[in-house]
Amino acid sequence: MAPYDIKKALKEFYAPRNTDWAVVDVPPQQFLAVDGTGNPNTAPAHKAAVEALYSVAYTLKFATKHTEDGDFVVGPLEGLWWADDPEAFSSRAKDTWNWTMLISLPPWITEEMIEQARRTALAKKKYPTIAQVRRLALHEGPSAQLLHIGSYDDEAPALHRLHHEYLPANGLRPAAKHHEIYLGDPRRTAPEKLRTVVRQPVEPEPAS
Repeated sequence: MAPYDIKKALKEFYAPRNTDWAVVDVPPQQFLAVDGTGNPNTAPAHKAAVEALYSVAYTLKFATKHTEDGDFVVGPLEGLWWADDPEAFSSRAKDTWNWTMLISLPPWITEEMIEQARRTALAKKKYPTIAQVRRLALHEGPSAQLLHIGSYDDEAPALHRLHHEYLPANGLRPAAKHHEIYLGDPRRTAPEKLRTVVRQPVEPEPAS
């Protein structure tokens, strides 16, 4: 049996084709998560969080590879983002950003399996941030989503359009944290070719 691959199992949400906003209904998922704050390009905490997530994710993968449930492909890096000032994303005021970095997990992974993988990875890698890795369950439901092609900093016009045009025109407002899924590796991919799923959970504006 082929390994479970989140990009295939939830293709609509991990390989969308629309490059303008459209509403999708995101199902429940679980993730490995690490919280932090600051500029993702320069904050040491962000690099440490990513290293910790991948350490635990690959430990889980190898631990479950020959079990009854089977192997899985480690998913792409994802992130939840928020700031005290919502305009901080359009203006790219990165030092004020808060984040939760994520890696998706297959549905059969349990809290006990995560805890065992965390202990194993910490003993092997000695990265202190591994101790901060936790399980996070999300059910984002209705969400405005698009595929952004280009550098991360070029997302600003799309985000401005989302909040100032698309959501008001459709009677919607943000319902949870801004979510991004990074389908390209910025270390190996030219900025103009990076692909990022940009998602904003939404809900109807209350009647006035």
